[in-house]
Amino acid sequence: MKARLFSFFVMIALLLASFGAVQVTSATAGTDLTGEIPIGAVWSLTGDAAVYGPSQKNASAMAVEEINKSGMLGAAKIKLFTEDDRSTKEGAITAFDKLLKKDKVVAILGPTLSNSAKASDPIAQAAKVPVLAVSNTAGGIVEIGDFIFRDSLPEMLVQPNTIRETMRKLGYKKVAVLYGDDDVFTKGGYDAFKKALNDEGVQILTTETFNKKDNDFSAQLTKIKGLKPDAIIVSALAEEAAGIMSQGRQLGIPASVRFIGGNGFNSPKLAQLAGPAAEDAITGAAWLISNDTPGNKVFVEAYNKQYGSNPDQFAAQAYTGVYILANAIKTAGSSSSTAIRDAMANIKNLDTVLGKFSFDAQRNPVHSPVVQVIKNGKFELFK
Repeated sequence: MKARLFSFFVMIALLLASFGAVQVTSATAGTDLTGEIPIGAVWSLTGDAAVYGPSQKNASAMAVEEINKSGMLGAAKIKLFTEDDRSTKEGAITAFDKLLKKDKVVAILGPTLSNSAKASDPIAQAAKVPVLAVSNTAGGIVEIGDFIFRDSLPEMLVQPNTIRETMRKLGYKKVAVLYGDDDVFTKGGYDAFKKALNDEGVQILTTETFNKKDNDFSAQLTKIKGLKPDAIIVSALAEEAAGIMSQGRQLGIPASVRFIGGNGFNSPKLAQLAGPAAEDAITGAAWLISNDTPGNKVFVEAYNKQYGSNPDQFAAQAYTGVYILANAIKTAGSSSSTAIRDAMANIKNLDTVLGKFSFDAQRNPVHSPVVQVIKNGKFELFK
């Protein structure tokens, strides 16, 4: 009996010792990161969305450089693999395949467009590699799976605020709506605007559509002009939006009729392409260059110094995305894709240039939107 009791206590002691060893390993894992941690990024550097991708590439590279220099991940360094999806779904699929199979990345930033994300994100979801969308605002992105996150505020969260703020300050009661009906992002923006307008009791005089790469909007705009709306709501990418604004003013739509848009407006390229026709255009946004958010001033100055121009919202979201991933890697103490995914899901009140940042239960971002307006070719707070 004594021998049996002795053996029993020895077994318990061994189990406790084993448990203690596991706990020590877990507690110290955060300081044991070493080597290169491969992260992928997929941007639209050429093609229709090339007005957005280059600033994302610049900002993500700058963030990686800062993180590696700071020693944030101990002895480990992030190695960034950047791919150009050429603004197409096919390009995004090819880029994801390369990053996952050849480069063996543990997480992916991007792609730039929601259309591309709908095609490529399922590949990463199947591989159980987290994706952090930094400019995908259409519906149905995080719904792809539990490894898909975004730090870009979806249109359904931004546009109600945009309509509420602009309606309160401009007092419009009737509007015309113009949107691209062959793109997930622009269709999603239209859906968000339509619901917000209906909720606020704004009359929609007409709804007009166009396709990507269209460059003649005269028929739609002539009809809109004849209906005399108080404002024109546009869901479009920057190139088409610039054409709509320029042609609208040329056709005699008065400057008092404001163009109000979604996330596609949030590039300095819009004002460059449309010139004076973009003056006073309004857009809902996730970030403003003058934000008094943690590190924003330093970020803007560093970006300007390194690249010779100011960052845009797409740069700010890409920059934040790298820091979100680095924070998750540090918290997890691991470069395992599953560990990174789990740590990301628990991010709450992280200081970022976008403001205090959290993910909700659906892996959507939680932070406050803003409304901005183009004045003298530059964005400023709409007030």
